[in-house]
Amino acid sequence: MNDGRGKVRGLRRSELARLTGCNLETIRYYENIGIMPPPPRTARNYRVYDESHVARLRFVMRARDLGFTLEETRDLLDLVDGRAGTCPDVQALAQRHIEAVRAKIADLRRIERVLSETVSRCTGDEVPDCAVIDALQQAD
Repeated sequence: MNDGRGKVRGLRRSELARLTGCNLETIRYYENIGIMPPPPRTARNYRVYDESHVARLRFVMRARDLGFTLEETRDLLDLVDGRAGTCPDVQALAQRHIEAVRAKIADLRRIERVLSETVSRCTGDEVPDCAVIDALQQAD
């Protein structure tokens, strides 16, 4: 972003996407829902992003990578922006998220166990009966 003369030049959306690894449409969506602030525009009406947009987008992407929902990410950004929330609020939000992640892990382990047991009953023979298909057709 430095132009070599000490001035920071603005980025276009495509440059922001390339720099952060975020999809162009995702950036547009984040702007539409207010996760990303609208960037200033040039006289020719081009959007111009700066380092604060890069940092914010990276924050959002990291939160999403950690599995936070968009609403939870918005709550985290409210604290970053000084609009609402305290560190204990963030801690409570993160603790709820940890509990949800643990529940998903338990579900995935159960799914793995059921699939493994079912696959182990497969004979691999070319017969019309298949343990996997039979298990999928069973009602709980």
